[in-house]
Amino acid sequence: MTSADTHDRAGASERRAMARRLLDSSRALSYDPVREVDWHTPLDPRHHGTSPEWSTLYGTSYWAEMTPEQQRELTRQEAASVACTGIWFEMILQQMVLRDFYAKDPTDPAFQWALTEVADECRHSIMFARGAAKLGAPAYRPRRLAVELGRAFKTLARGEAAYAAILVAEEVLDVMQRDWMRDERVAPFVRTINNIHVVEESRHMKFARAETRERLRGAGPLRRRFNALVVAMAAYCIVTNMVSAKVYANAGLDTARALREARANEHHKSMLRSSCAGLMDFLASAGLLTRAATWFYKRANLI
Repeated sequence: MTSADTHDRAGASERRAMARRLLDSSRALSYDPVREVDWHTPLDPRHHGTSPEWSTLYGTSYWAEMTPEQQRELTRQEAASVACTGIWFEMILQQMVLRDFYAKDPTDPAFQWALTEVADECRHSIMFARGAAKLGAPAYRPRRLAVELGRAFKTLARGEAAYAAILVAEEVLDVMQRDWMRDERVAPFVRTINNIHVVEESRHMKFARAETRERLRGAGPLRRRFNALVVAMAAYCIVTNMVSAKVYANAGLDTARALREARANEHHKSMLRSSCAGLMDFLASAGLLTRAATWFYKRANLI
């Protein structure tokens, strides 16, 4: 047996052990949103949908002119938009994971974990949908180009490109939701939703990091550069579609002015960059933070 074979066997054994730990964790700590979330108590208009500091307009002159009622309504619409974007990407994620494990060994703990993750994502998507509806928001959707690019990505993305993109989407949302779930200004049912998502996604992120590193083992520089660019483009598409332009009109604001001030809002850009520091460190350590990829992350205010 060669040293490469020994290394591969050790890697496979480690992967199975991690999958078993994730399965054990899932059995010990998972939630049923139907029972855990208070869907019945009417929405209290005195509550925000996100921590105000995470609003795209926080810190702008427009925010200062808004009434507290308008500020709260805007954060509720923004929370609903983020939830709808989350549903869009979770549907992409589910298809990529199912395709990756299609016809593989069902006795492998990694196979069983993959199905567990898909089941989690199905529950999360339903939870986000009900949450957006309770916030009094319409069905926000990504821009048409993003929808079509997502359709292509879920069909073509393989290996490290798929898992690193999954990680990017989950990491960006994770930091936001950790703030929101602890903030008593945020509606209680939204805080519960955020808590459920943070707890269960922590397992998904651990798996995505491990799979990204595993799939990159032995990858040459050309493959790394290509996939680094694909992941960065996916990240740009996800982040720039998180808050729909329609949230401003639905919050009773001047859309043109709101968009102008949101795009120039250095506070919000700083919040995004700080939330992604750990993610960028991981991508750099995996060789996925190339010069071309960095250009897209900068455009998305992630670095």
